[in-house]
Amino acid sequence: MKTSCEDCGAAVPDGRDGCQRLFDEILSREFGDYRYAKLHRLTVDTYSLQHPEKYMRSGKSFVAHLTGMCAAVEGGDAMAVNQAVQQWLNGPRAIERPREPPPGQRGHLTIVHLHTAAGADEHASRVREWARSAWTAWSAHHQLARQWIGEATRERIKR
Repeated sequence: MKTSCEDCGAAVPDGRDGCQRLFDEILSREFGDYRYAKLHRLTVDTYSLQHPEKYMRSGKSFVAHLTGMCAAVEGGDAMAVNQAVQQWLNGPRAIERPREPPPGQRGHLTIVHLHTAAGADEHASRVREWARSAWTAWSAHHQLARQWIGEATRERIKR
């Protein structure tokens, strides 16, 4: 029996499947109680960056999750950035995944850190900690995320 997730390293029974079950439980909590939902997008982006083979397969999903994380962690108006990127990605735009591979180690915190939060305030705090951990691990891709955000926001201004 596997005792850790092959993607993020989370110490969970059943490996990747066990990790996915924890994520599904957290999503259920966020959808079921508005107090947990305010950082839902950051939860999804963080999990995606730690599991890119499943959640960042296409170029567009890669861009969406990487730029979403960048906007949330580096500050600014994350909602406006995410809307601009979404509009920029909409339609037949062809975007390839970068050649630079995802990091091998995808952050020192995993879904387990979030799963054990007691209450909505601690949940929000832990989402932010977990996100910063994953974002730091993806440092080789930071400039690319900023570049994509720049392109998306410049195109939005033109419209």
